[in-house]
Amino acid sequence: MKKSTIILIAIVVVIFLMISSAVGKYNNMVTLEEGVDASWAQVENVYQRRADLIPNLVATVKGYAEHEQETFTAVTEARSKVNNINVEGIANNPQALQNFQAAQGQLSSALSRLMVVVEKYPDLKANQNFLDLQTQLEGTENRIAVERNRFNKSAQGYNTIIRRFPGSIYAGMFGFERKAYFEADAGSEIAPQVEF
Repeated sequence: MKKSTIILIAIVVVIFLMISSAVGKYNNMVTLEEGVDASWAQVENVYQRRADLIPNLVATVKGYAEHEQETFTAVTEARSKVNNINVEGIANNPQALQNFQAAQGQLSSALSRLMVVVEKYPDLKANQNFLDLQTQLEGTENRIAVERNRFNKSAQGYNTIIRRFPGSIYAGMFGFERKAYFEADAGSEIAPQVEF
């Protein structure tokens, strides 16, 4: 074989290996990004479940505690605020995710106030419909925590791949962007003071 033929074959092999590597990295990034998107969809799903339970819970409590209108209004407004947030592309935008998280926190706070109202009404606490709704809501809150954790893990795996060399080069070439994480609320690292 001629020397020029050997060089040409070597160049073709190198180009083939580079293209194969790029295709493999690209496909891996697509797979991981789809995993993040699927995790985000599941987070949305459990938040939607909570939003769907709230009207039933409020209606049940209203029947017992008609004069607690301020609390009902706070829950309804917080739920409305959460439902009005555009979640499209939120996983790519740390500020949008933080706003979403803040709105969810306000809803959680309003629900906590609603549960305080419930404590004043022993008949309500014994009502089977209320107990069922409360159990479903507690289960949903646990699901939210689990799904947020899964989302953060899938975002971490994806973010790691697109930041490592040579993945960072391919990520830049193909437009893969870092995903945001759910973070703890400000001040949650400080344990609450419990006094009796």
